Amino acid sequence: MAKVELKNLNKTYNKKIEALQDINLTIEDGQFFVLLGPSGAGKTTTLRCIGGLEKIDSGSILFNDEPVTEDQPASRDVCFVFQQYSLYPHYSVYENLAFPLRSPMRKLPEEQIKNKVENIAAMLKISNKLNNKATQLSGGEMQRVAIGRALVREPNIYLMDEPLSSLDAKLRETLRVELKNIQTNLKATILYVTHDQAEATTLADKIGVLKEGKIVQIGAPEEIYENPDSIYVSQRLGSPKINILPSSLFGMADNIPTIGIRPENISIGSGQYSGKIISIENLGSETVVAISFQEHEILASIQGNYKSSINETINFDINVQKVLNFDEKGNRIYER
Repeated sequence: MAKVELKNLNKTYNKKIEALQDINLTIEDGQFFVLLGPSGAGKTTTLRCIGGLEKIDSGSILFNDEPVTEDQPASRDVCFVFQQYSLYPHYSVYENLAFPLRSPMRKLPEEQIKNKVENIAAMLKISNKLNNKATQLSGGEMQRVAIGRALVREPNIYLMDEPLSSLDAKLRETLRVELKNIQTNLKATILYVTHDQAEATTLADKIGVLKEGKIVQIGAPEEIYENPDSIYVSQRLGSPKINILPSSLFGMADNIPTIGIRPENISIGSGQYSGKIISIENLGSETVVAISFQEHEILASIQGNYKSSINETINFDINVQKVLNFDEKGNRIYER
């Protein structure tokens, strides 16, 4: 595996669309790095530039401190995993997994190929499917094979482009856990792109938040969540979503136009503020209560079940120690 560095990377399409602007990031050897952002932020373009599928306009790409900016894709030894499974339908699962290892560039003996395929199949819990044709698999099994076909190769870096997004919620959750365990066991270097905040927080050692082709913050998941540098970053993580409100709503300092309050930092049942319940969403382990307060909707998250009625008037309070302050441009105001 390799440490991967991007230095002052720029990429423009049609001489006017700035897809990537001055990207600087380091993915350490053995690190699970997640690029998080909405569609069009530049996530997939970043992957394609690292893999050599897109030629950059300026900047440099280094693997283990060696420049690969001008290298052809094949010589970079990277491995892509896409949302689409892209399996060979007429091949068995075993043949699909073995295919990358039979490349003329590798020339591995058949016994070594067999050992690698069986080990990866066991990790992904598809050992009993090795003789099945790809067309006989479920969607989840097909994606396991697609991931396995990448894992057998042991490249410099795995580049994963939302590989779980087409699966149902329960299967995504299962595969997230398995993928993280496999990455830890293999000490693999992975760059994973997603717009799904649950994937980002559960998988990442580090998260890079992208906005319109720029990296606006890099940090561990808990750092991004607790100390976002802007309203934009604060809205990338957290479910239910953060409350973004005018500070005047709670009589705060005039020089702070906007505040952010996470739903778990709002308590209900007592407090100095009073509002009406708009909705109650029972999620099992927690309940999300939407409160109407001075023409604003405020979300509160409460552990366990909460019994009340729509339009009921309740008191609530905010944890002022956890309030995030933002300026008129949406950037974080830090205490001096």
